[in-house]
Amino acid sequence: MEEAKIFLIVYFAALFGVLPPGLVNMTVAKTCIERGKKNGMLVAIGASVVILLQAFIAVLLAKYIFEHEFVRRIMLRAALVIFSILGVYFFVQAKKKKGMPAHSKKKENSSLYKGMIIAALNIFPIPYFCAIAGAFNVGVGVSYNWFKIIAFAVAASLGSFTSLYLYVLSFIKIEKKAERFAKYSNYFMAGLMAVLVVITIIRIYNS
Repeated sequence: MEEAKIFLIVYFAALFGVLPPGLVNMTVAKTCIERGKKNGMLVAIGASVVILLQAFIAVLLAKYIFEHEFVRRIMLRAALVIFSILGVYFFVQAKKKKGMPAHSKKKENSSLYKGMIIAALNIFPIPYFCAIAGAFNVGVGVSYNWFKIIAFAVAASLGSFTSLYLYVLSFIKIEKKAERFAKYSNYFMAGLMAVLVVITIIRIYNS
């Protein structure tokens, strides 16, 4: 019964946590526009697999992150470097003039790995799930309850996938405006990275 309660709460926490525009969901939307719905779904699946692992790791590391300030500072500094590099990358991509790419089987195969890489670069879910795990004492006690941990990780992955799937359904409807979206999406992603850099710097300063 306790596992079911944790599953439902974590599921909705992950769903609503991914809904605001961010690195992973905007990558899914951008892929849908540029490469089609199938590739967008593959990115979402790949990202959800990584989020499953991130949630699992977050539970196992929860008590260490809460008890050791040094670990939290290292994670924030790593995020700062990653978001800075991604911001430069998307800005350079936005400056390039190129037409809409044609769909290909090779790109479809790479979309799954793209989702996994983007999700792996986005390390913010780990402290987010750590906070949730701490609130429910999942992985924080003396011993681990593996049923609760598995329920926690699966709920985080499924909730995130549900949110990403909503992005697939929403953005596929504006396929006629795909070229315009593709033109400005890289600028949006670069701006998003800049915002994340600022937020990370503030968190580092406050810590």
